[in-house]
Amino acid sequence: MTLIKLPSDVKLIIDIIEAAGFEAFAVGGCVRDSLLGKTPNDWDITTNAKPQEIKGLFHRTIDTGIKHGTVSVLIHGETYEVTTYRIDGEYEDSRHPREVEFTTSLTEDLKRRDFTINAMAYNDKVGIVDEFGGMEDIKKGIIRCVGDPRERFNEDALRIMRAVRFAAQLGYVIEDETKRAIGEFAKRLDNISVERINVELTKLMVSDHPEFLNVLCETGIMQIILPEISVLKEIPQNNPHHCYTVGEHTVRSVANIVSDKVLRYAMLFHDIGKAQTRTTDEDGVDHFHGHAEISYEMTKAICRRLRFDNDTSDKIAKLVRYHDIRIETDEKHVRRAINKIGIDMFPMLLQVKEADFMAQSTYKREEKQAELRSLQSLYDKIMAQGDCVTVRDLAINGKDLMDMGIEQGPKIGEVLGGLLDKVLDDPALNTKDRLTELVKCEL
Repeated sequence: MTLIKLPSDVKLIIDIIEAAGFEAFAVGGCVRDSLLGKTPNDWDITTNAKPQEIKGLFHRTIDTGIKHGTVSVLIHGETYEVTTYRIDGEYEDSRHPREVEFTTSLTEDLKRRDFTINAMAYNDKVGIVDEFGGMEDIKKGIIRCVGDPRERFNEDALRIMRAVRFAAQLGYVIEDETKRAIGEFAKRLDNISVERINVELTKLMVSDHPEFLNVLCETGIMQIILPEISVLKEIPQNNPHHCYTVGEHTVRSVANIVSDKVLRYAMLFHDIGKAQTRTTDEDGVDHFHGHAEISYEMTKAICRRLRFDNDTSDKIAKLVRYHDIRIETDEKHVRRAINKIGIDMFPMLLQVKEADFMAQSTYKREEKQAELRSLQSLYDKIMAQGDCVTVRDLAINGKDLMDMGIEQGPKIGEVLGGLLDKVLDDPALNTKDRLTELVKCEL
């Protein structure tokens, strides 16, 4: 019998429920993750006990979703969801059942779940309950719906994206019939909130296999959730620097960068403006002049649409805007670039640039790598020297200027900006005496 080490609190909850004469099992993703050797984030418990019966067995409970049979049990400061075996009724919004019917059958409860790898249960007495081949699918590396995939996707359209997301996280393939059904039902994602779409897309984006973005395109999902990306696979790049379509280059660049939400979305969006800016010269060479600015504006709009928080949106958009900027490899120009892009953002921009050219052709790749190393070295040197790169780093401030007789208001900002402009070129000027002298010369 396959054994799973249950956390002490989970075992305690199951033991208490069983001692009262009921069944109880850990169920779903926690069983899957345990079999994969991963530490589950959450432990869900399923039981044939009714919600009111669960409430009577534990001192502290919360009616989390009592209408659908879920009670949260609080033990040692942690919360565990305990849900009664159920059969879902008709789904009215492509997401939630209108009503549920409680059942005494664990098999019936598992039958309603999305994928075989998520439809397993476990307790120490019975071991693994696997009625739908979840363990075999884990061995084979397959994402497969429980029963008819069309029924599962018709019940809950978000499962369409969850299938691809799980495949990306686990490096699995999607079973053929399940994949065909995804294509047939992709349009139903229109009924799902953008917040839910955002969560699933982001989990895919930061997974070990972001190249599964291609599956979103193949199945028609991308056309629904990000049509701006969907069109890129048809845009050629007949240019010595490129050997892929914009779409393929985009996916490869996402896969080239570390698993960070901001960085990966920056790569996803960095070339979306190329669909609007492509021109071909008399020699048949494609150009995309101004695509970075167009991509920047489109990125801001998409981030708003996907309901990203302002900080995340601003960082993604800034990296997109400057991804193609040429920075001269000397201290003065690097200081100015740091000032424009941000101290923390500058190293991220270098990562973006590298991911970008590593998804291009090998044309001038060594030169690009050498330039990037120079920029990183100059950045490190400037930071180590403590050079002034922002107004806050200046040796004088607004109060000092007012003490010199400059009236509080916009003029203060103008003077500080002018001083910073000089100091970015010559850091030696950043002393209180020298800056004061410069101000007095201009008064």
